[in-house]
Amino acid sequence: MENNKEVAPTPEPDIFKGLGIEVRLKKDDDFLKVKETLTRIGVASKKDKTLYQSCHILHKRGKFAIVHFKELFILDGKESDISENDTARRNTITNLLSQWGLVEIVTPQPSTAVSASLNQIKVVKHSEKSDWNLVAKYSIGKKKTGVSPDETGDHVS
Repeated sequence: MENNKEVAPTPEPDIFKGLGIEVRLKKDDDFLKVKETLTRIGVASKKDKTLYQSCHILHKRGKFAIVHFKELFILDGKESDISENDTARRNTITNLLSQWGLVEIVTPQPSTAVSASLNQIKVVKHSEKSDWNLVAKYSIGKKKTGVSPDETGDHVS
């Protein structure tokens, strides 16, 4: 006797662990454009021309997500004090990238999703980049002990 039961497909695990906003790049070469653009978006110091980068693009198993730097600490297994305001800034920055045609948001945020006002975010023009001290608060490229980059398959920028 044959078993005619259909087997439900195994749901794909959430590779971003519920963090960040999954996006699709418009073109293959947009990764570097998004990476560079994110270095110029963040929170500006009122004392000097220093901009602290808020978000990074994470590439994992062929998928991409815009993540707040504090979410990267969580993904690294470290403690993080991410706030609703941090998440709101991430949402606004992702929406800006979408409006500029750099990314397509895979799962649109619900209308109730929190977003930050644009006066909380500084976008430095590419032409003014050399006038600013651009600071990333997450150190990219630090290897986990005992795990080579080839084994993880993760690329963070």
